[in-house]
Amino acid sequence: MNIKNIQHIFIKSGILILLLALSFQSCKKDDFIDNNPSLKLEFSTDSILFDTIFTTVGSATLQLKVYNRHDNTIMISSIRLEGGNASFFRINVDGYPSINVADIEIAAKDSLYIFIHLTIDPNNTNNPMVVTDQIVFETNGNIQDVDLVAWGQDAYFYYYNIISSDFEFINDKPHVVYGYVVVDSACTLNIQEGTKVYMHSNSFLYVYRDGTLKINGTLDNPVTIQGDRLESYYQDIPGQWNWIWLSAMSVDNEINYAIIRNGVRGVQIDTVGNSPNPTLRINNTIIENMLSTGIFAQGSYITATNCVINSCGQYAVVMSIGGNYDFRHCTIGNYWNYSSRQTPSVVLNNYYEDIYGSFHVRPLENAYFGNCIIYGSNEEEILLDNYFSSSIFNYTFDHCLLRTTINSDSLEFCIKNEDPLFADYHENDYKLQSTSPAIGAGIPMGVPLDIEGVDRGSIPDLGAYQFVEDD
Repeated sequence: MNIKNIQHIFIKSGILILLLALSFQSCKKDDFIDNNPSLKLEFSTDSILFDTIFTTVGSATLQLKVYNRHDNTIMISSIRLEGGNASFFRINVDGYPSINVADIEIAAKDSLYIFIHLTIDPNNTNNPMVVTDQIVFETNGNIQDVDLVAWGQDAYFYYYNIISSDFEFINDKPHVVYGYVVVDSACTLNIQEGTKVYMHSNSFLYVYRDGTLKINGTLDNPVTIQGDRLESYYQDIPGQWNWIWLSAMSVDNEINYAIIRNGVRGVQIDTVGNSPNPTLRINNTIIENMLSTGIFAQGSYITATNCVINSCGQYAVVMSIGGNYDFRHCTIGNYWNYSSRQTPSVVLNNYYEDIYGSFHVRPLENAYFGNCIIYGSNEEEILLDNYFSSSIFNYTFDHCLLRTTINSDSLEFCIKNEDPLFADYHENDYKLQSTSPAIGAGIPMGVPLDIEGVDRGSIPDLGAYQFVEDD
């Protein structure tokens, strides 16, 4: 063999070795699993919402795409359903149906599909109103999750809805609000007697300027508005949803015979609208277990009769930035037991501070409390927050039972610092015991029936409940 042939063989062999080396290195790079804990997955969405309404036992399948945006292969050590075998959901990862899949590789700049299957009977009234779970991902010690949400019962569902014409919530099925319902300008939302409205976490009902809310409950069929978790554990848990928000310039709102429970605030009422009528008339209504405030008003015009406002984490009733208020035969009992409450139950205020630190005074034209009970666990349950003495700050407590140290001519024929002897405030029962000092301590005020339809007669009791002897 001559020199040229030997050189030719070596050259060909070298090229082959080089190609093999490059191929090996390329495979080695592709096979390299990066364990860097800073690497995280990305998802096509952070929540999967099954918003199909089933009328019989139903199922649906949706998909989630999981991305590896990094330059190396990563290993997902675990993909699992948080609810395990009890979950209504099932997942399929790269063809593997399971509730828990381990050691799934995603190559660099690649992705995988997860299919989520739901089977549920929405006519089973024992189901939660909203069914939730999470797909949990563990990668290099990082925990990430994607929420799964489905409707557990047959109902009317509102997912970030704007009501742009007159509309009615009818009472044949529950109504579930996810995100918000907005009543647009010049529109009215009527809620029928007996309607149940369930609010998902962080949701709210908002009435825009010139819009109107009418809650039309009755004694026998009140309207109920509360969180959508129906398990017994959540029965008295505050903060499960946000609030009803009657925005500035909304008009002629009415709430009659409603039970509003377990939110952050019950009702927020902003400045008066283009109407000589009250911004809100609220009657025969219970607002309870609010994380912050029962009624929060800002320069508003409100009339209230036979209302019970109790168990609020900060305030029961705030009347801020002035306004005009008339509360008769209302019971405000604040025995918050989830934390230490330092704030008073009732606040009257006639100013606000803007973002530049300047103070603006608005007249408190009138704040009238007649035949009311304002009591709670604090030694002082009323705050009179007047900007300065020459400001308009008109208030009257007329034939009320109060827990307060205030001495003023504006307290007319009031009982101070005597326990009203509620039946059982631990159970939110604000009826009166037979020895309550509130019995027979009122005067007629044009509210002849109590919150339960009992005739008050000529010598009414204080608060929303007229005492009735047990049979």
